[in-house]
Amino acid sequence: MDTETARTFLEVTRAGSFVAAAERLHVTQSTVSTRIRQLEEQLGCQLFVRNKNGATLTAAGVRFQRHAIAMVRLWEQARQEAALPRGHRALLRIGSEAGLWNRMLNRWIPWMRRNAGDIALRCEVGLADDLLQRLQDGTLDLTILYSPRAVPGLTVRLLLEEELVLLNIAADPQTEGGHYVHIDWGEEFQRNIRLRHPEILSTPLSIGVGTLGLDYVRQCGGSGHFPRGLVQPLIDQGIGEIVPEAHPFALPIYAVYPTEADASVLDKAFEGLRAILGPSAATETTVPSSGL
Repeated sequence: MDTETARTFLEVTRAGSFVAAAERLHVTQSTVSTRIRQLEEQLGCQLFVRNKNGATLTAAGVRFQRHAIAMVRLWEQARQEAALPRGHRALLRIGSEAGLWNRMLNRWIPWMRRNAGDIALRCEVGLADDLLQRLQDGTLDLTILYSPRAVPGLTVRLLLEEELVLLNIAADPQTEGGHYVHIDWGEEFQRNIRLRHPEILSTPLSIGVGTLGLDYVRQCGGSGHFPRGLVQPLIDQGIGEIVPEAHPFALPIYAVYPTEADASVLDKAFEGLRAILGPSAATETTVPSSGL
């Protein structure tokens, strides 16, 4: 069995149908069907139950899934390590949401180059679900996210829990500012703010990156929820105020990585994260998948 067949099996598992898997893989449905049929013949068992609603794993398919994930991941690791730059012992492929690169990981890269120069880095930006998918596929080794979902084979580790405060800056009369700016701080924040302040969701401006939202509020005035550490320098300069709230929001930040990842490389990455986060870093806490 080749890795392309394993990828096809995993894509059908994720998509829930041969048609959707074919679209994602940019191949025909007959190609997907042929690959799965040949795989089932090689294994001597049925992997999917096909019906008008799609395809679901059989018991044998569930057992095979972890082996398919391991196979694809091992191939990707071998392919990447074979092309290591001279003088480097390992490659660390890290991905994160844009806001976390701007706020935190941009300081982590220089730390790694100074203190772990024998580890080559590949740094990428993406959406949470896509980054988790790449961890499963073996094309990433580590992701830093606000609210990851539980995924089989991946370990979730709490890095930091910040307090989100409501910052308010008087509106500039020359602009159309002054309203609440909705920042996407992840699924947990979205759920909580819908419950506590449903009127906020009717705001005319929503920005996916916190630092961009803060820049807008500084320029035009208005309000929004931001990490205390991000807005404290403004408060110290007398720019804006923090509006007290009865129930402050928390913003947890997690690291996610394959359970069987190379500890010698990840340990250095976490050492760097602790160094840049300082006293605010969480202790060695692993979050059970059932808790997400």
